[in-house]
Amino acid sequence: MSTIIYPSPIFGPIHSRRLGISLGINLLPADGKVCSFDCIYCECGFNEDHRPKQTMPTRQDVAEKLQLTLQRMKSEGQLPDVLTFAGNGEPTCHPHFPEIIDDTIRLRNAYCPDAKVCVLSNSTQIHRQSVHDALMKVDDNILKLDTVDSAYIHRVDRPAGNYDVNQIIERMKAFNGHVIIQTMFMRGDCNGESVDNTAEEYVVPWLEAVKTIAPQQVMVYTIDRETPAHGLLKATHEQLDAIRDRVVAVGIPCSASY
Repeated sequence: MSTIIYPSPIFGPIHSRRLGISLGINLLPADGKVCSFDCIYCECGFNEDHRPKQTMPTRQDVAEKLQLTLQRMKSEGQLPDVLTFAGNGEPTCHPHFPEIIDDTIRLRNAYCPDAKVCVLSNSTQIHRQSVHDALMKVDDNILKLDTVDSAYIHRVDRPAGNYDVNQIIERMKAFNGHVIIQTMFMRGDCNGESVDNTAEEYVVPWLEAVKTIAPQQVMVYTIDRETPAHGLLKATHEQLDAIRDRVVAVGIPCSASY
């Protein structure tokens, strides 16, 4: 099994299927994962296989490295389309996440004002007011909602601690539309249990939740790289297109990535 552990605190730029030319900001240690989910499809592998020995980068280190990188990219005439908080786990777990967002917006405005600031989050920390307020400041607040089925979430996303999907949905509503919902659709099985969330029993209640959240956009996608769990299969183009079309039909922009 091959997995991807990203450099920290800056990596890329890379070409993102969904975001364009993306300069990555990794607030997690460079030698492992720190995540409140342990998804069976995560390109970074299982949490237990990548326990970090290093610490998270400091706020100062992130700002300094980001400034140096943006200075270099500007001098080379290669500015990013987006500054993306992603990497080896959940960025909002960093204790200085709100302050780092402020630093990033300041540097974006100075060096690449046309670029967006984007956060990819699993939504587990949005109950914290400081995290909510920080996410309200970014251009693309991309929050994960793979399903509304609790058993599926615990089988596939495997959250640490208490996780109530209904509370997550309510907190997503609190962004008043300043949110992009990202959903992984896939097929197959893991440990003898189905992980297929493309069937009507999953799509219909998910779509109802999406309608109540009223996001600015929805992104549906499927597996793109090798996964730590075996037996997982990509959703088909036809399945993703059909789900996308149903979202668009209720008046919400939606993209599909294969």
